[in-house]
Amino acid sequence: MRSPVFRIRLSIACGAAVSVLSGCGTASGPGVTDQVVVAAEGKEANTPAHSPRAVVSAPASADASPSVREETASAGLPGVGPQTSASIPEESEQVVLVTGNGINSPESTVVLYERTASGWQAGSVWQAHNALQGWTEDHHLNDLRSPIGVFRLTDAGGLLPDPGARLPYSRSNAFTIGGTGFAGEPLAGSFDYVVAINYNREAGTSPLDWTRPLGAERGGGIWLHVDHGGPTHGCVSLRKAHMKALLLALDPARHPVIVMGDAESLAR
Repeated sequence: MRSPVFRIRLSIACGAAVSVLSGCGTASGPGVTDQVVVAAEGKEANTPAHSPRAVVSAPASADASPSVREETASAGLPGVGPQTSASIPEESEQVVLVTGNGINSPESTVVLYERTASGWQAGSVWQAHNALQGWTEDHHLNDLRSPIGVFRLTDAGGLLPDPGARLPYSRSNAFTIGGTGFAGEPLAGSFDYVVAINYNREAGTSPLDWTRPLGAERGGGIWLHVDHGGPTHGCVSLRKAHMKALLLALDPARHPVIVMGDAESLAR
């Protein structure tokens, strides 16, 4: 069963038009070597300046006191305005909220929220990276920005064996990547664990699937994946331990979605 893409407010590419089989790249088709992926991720330049825009009042961590967590649960998603909230499917009981520090910032904060009888309950607060140039509502291939919007999370995979994910998990050596990132950091291990973000992709398939319903020019291969210590081409990256925790937590029966964008855009 296909999952619709909600609020496609921008198209997003995690790599060049000829890159392949990776969460930070799109592909011209199967059989392209990992060197092509490296070429896409390796074109990275210096990180642009950005204004820190942390959402101070948002997500209570798992270590927060009961009173703080109860207050968080009783309200809506912190920092998420009515326009964005309206795009979250009614049946969704898990939201991965990615709040960018600014429209041009490659840094963001991630919190998994669970819907409870009293409202949204926050999990731990995790630091993350997004695309080099920040965010956009009109993404196109190679613009080095991440998409703003609400997208379903239905499929996972990685180079490493399934750690116990409840989402369908595709283990493949095609998740191998080498080379260096924008800051010269090694990319090896970035795709040890990934969760496909259902932007311009066929739900119910491996994250490696090349189907692009909106066309190749709109990008694709947008994933949550292991952080390599620098900005991405369009994906959202978390520390390895946090990616594993997310994989163990996401439950397809709870219809998880990702809500992602810079703080100002999400507040609409």
